[in-house]
Amino acid sequence: MEERVLLVGGGGREHAIARALSTATLFAYSSNRNPGIADLANEVRIGSETDTEAIVDFATEIEATLAIIGPEAALAAGVVDALDEAGIYAFGPRADQARLETDKAYQREFMVEHGIDARPEFETFESVEEAVAYVERVDGDVAVKPRGLTGGKGVRVTGDQVSNAEAVEYMRESGYDEWVIEERLLGEEFTVQAFVANGTLRPTPAVQDHKRAYEGDEGPNTGGMGSYSDARAILPFMTAADYEAAVEVLQETVDAMADYRGVLYGQFMLTADGPKVIEYNVRFGDPEAMNTLPVLETDFLDVLTAAREGDSLPPLSFRNQATVCKYAVPEGYPTDPTAGARVTVDVDAVEDTDLFYASVDEREDGLYTTTSRSFAVLGRGKTIAAAENRAEAALADVGEGFHVRHDIGTEALIQTRIEHMRSLRGDN
Repeated sequence: MEERVLLVGGGGREHAIARALSTATLFAYSSNRNPGIADLANEVRIGSETDTEAIVDFATEIEATLAIIGPEAALAAGVVDALDEAGIYAFGPRADQARLETDKAYQREFMVEHGIDARPEFETFESVEEAVAYVERVDGDVAVKPRGLTGGKGVRVTGDQVSNAEAVEYMRESGYDEWVIEERLLGEEFTVQAFVANGTLRPTPAVQDHKRAYEGDEGPNTGGMGSYSDARAILPFMTAADYEAAVEVLQETVDAMADYRGVLYGQFMLTADGPKVIEYNVRFGDPEAMNTLPVLETDFLDVLTAAREGDSLPPLSFRNQATVCKYAVPEGYPTDPTAGARVTVDVDAVEDTDLFYASVDEREDGLYTTTSRSFAVLGRGKTIAAAENRAEAALADVGEGFHVRHDIGTEALIQTRIEHMRSLRGDN
C-alpha cells in the first residue's frame, strides 16, 4: 500500500521529519516554504498551520493515508481532531490532550491529580498583580511562567536570568494575565522524547538543548540554539538510573491519559534528588528532533502505520552515533534580529553531517535569512567530540550576518555539566 503522508509545519523539526519519511509519498502544509521539505515533498501548500478547514481540505485532496503534526500551535488549534473527523489518522494528540503543553497551570494540576510527584512546588495566579505580589514577597528564587504558549521564550528564572525586580517588570510589561510561579530547580536540563500510541511508549535517547542565546549560557532565551546527544541513551552527566526514572515519569503520564498518541516530550531538570519535570511538550522538540531522527534506524513510517493500525509500536533501534546540532541564526536574534544575510553553507564536503532549513527567504539568486532561526547543521560521530568537530567544520563558511553558539557540544562545556552534577550530588 502506498502511504501518502501529510506533514504539517515548515521548520527545522519538520525538515527532519520529512527526511525520516523517505519511504512514504510526502506532502506538506505550512505557513512558510521550507526548501529542504520542498525538495522531498510531492507538493507544498502554503497556509496558516492553525486553519483546520484548509488542512483537512488539502489532506482530502491529496488522499492522505496518514498525517503528522509538527507545531504545537496546530495541535492546540485542533488539527488532529479535524483530521479524525475526516477519517484521516494523524499522529499527534487531540486539542484537549495538547493542553499538557499549552496550559502550564493545567499541566501542574494534572501532575498533582495523577500523583506524578517529579515536579517543583508551584502556585497559579489568574491576574498579573496577584502573581507580582507573590514574587515580591516569596522567599527564594522562582521560575516565572506565563500560563500559555510563548514559543519557548516566556520563562524567567530569578537568581539566574533576572533579579526579582526585573521579573516583576517583565511580568507587568508582558501582556499576560495568568501565571504559574514555581520554585527554582537546581541541576542540569535534559529532554527525553517518546513515541506513544495504543498504550505503547518507546523512548528515544536523551538530548540536552541550549536555550540561551550566547556562549556560556548567557543572554535571553531562544527557541533553541542547538543540542547534543551521546552514542548511548544517556548524557555524560547522567546515570542509567536517571534516564530510567525520566522514562518512568513519561510512562506514568501516558497511563493517566487515555488513548494518547503522538510524541510526548519530557523536559527534565536533573536535580540532586533525581529528574523533575520542567514541562511537557506534545510534539517533537526543535532542535531535539534533529538529534533523534537522523540516528533512528527503525523506519519512522513503520511507527506511524503501527500507530494507525492499533498495533504496539515497533521497538526502536538507533545508530551508535553521538550528535551535535548547532543553529545559525540572524545577527541580533532573538531580541533585534537583522534579516537579509545570504545562506552559503554547504555540508556536502564534511562526512556525517546534515543540513536542516528552518526559516529562510528563497529568492532567485539564493537563500537569505528572515528574522527567525535560519538553519541547523548536525554533526554525527562515534563520540560527542567527533560530532562537534564535524558540525563546526560544516559551519566554517557560514558567512557574515549569522550568529552561532560554537560552545554547544564542546568538551569544555560538557565538563562543566559533569562537575555541576557532581557538586550537587556531593560526589568526589
